[in-house]
Amino acid sequence: MEIHDLKRIIEAALLASPHPLTLPQISGLFDELEMPPHEDLARALEQLQDDCRDRGVELVEVASGFRYQVRQDVHAFISRLWSERPSRYSRALLETLSLIAYRQPITRAEIEQIRGVAVSTNIVRTLEEREWARVVGYRDLPGKPALFGTTKQFLDYFNLKSLDELPALSELRDFEECDPQLDFDADRGVIAAAVGMPDDEEAAEDGEDRIDATVDAAHSANVAPAHEPPTDPVPHAVVEDDAPSPSSSDAEHDAAVAEKDTPESAA
Repeated sequence: MEIHDLKRIIEAALLASPHPLTLPQISGLFDELEMPPHEDLARALEQLQDDCRDRGVELVEVASGFRYQVRQDVHAFISRLWSERPSRYSRALLETLSLIAYRQPITRAEIEQIRGVAVSTNIVRTLEEREWARVVGYRDLPGKPALFGTTKQFLDYFNLKSLDELPALSELRDFEECDPQLDFDADRGVIAAAVGMPDDEEAAEDGEDRIDATVDAAHSANVAPAHEPPTDPVPHAVVEDDAPSPSSSDAEHDAAVAEKDTPESAA
């Protein structure tokens, strides 16, 4: 089959599909006798990406496969088509998500130890409902605390193909210095005094939620990424038989997560 015909079929399939398509899924569109080699499919995809170079959409590869999406430079105009405003998240939620992404697999207690405050149950529920984080196993410690890791949906949302594409923490350290308006620590101190909540490490969970909500209402910009977490080793993680079974679509992602966990005996 000619490359021109392959491009038309692949383009139509990507536009019709409600989710990204992998190369094997695209290959499955053809009969066994007419199935083109993967090299031809890959070349057709590259040409489709080149065809979008000067368009308002682009063809990108994320963790779940290839998809068309609106380019960032025209997104502000296209967003006016949607009546629902984009979701905004508190600093506490984004810090929790950042720790899960960079330190996974990680327990809730370890997140609380790094952040210095309790992790709200609503934060964990929101991350699981968005399918950005899920339980990937249980720590071999008393009580069998759950281990959290990111999902392929997390990678897709942030246009990443793998965890290796996460920005280096050294690139994020000076984020707040680049935009002095994002001085969240100062804002939290002022807001904590205004709402009558203590701004220290022993602040109650509800108080933290109230402060974070007020910070969100006061800022229209995105929050800064979490600071670099400490590099102390974590105990060995084990997956129990009754742990939630990962879906087949997350198999490769979980393999990358498992490599981040260095086996050591529990303290």
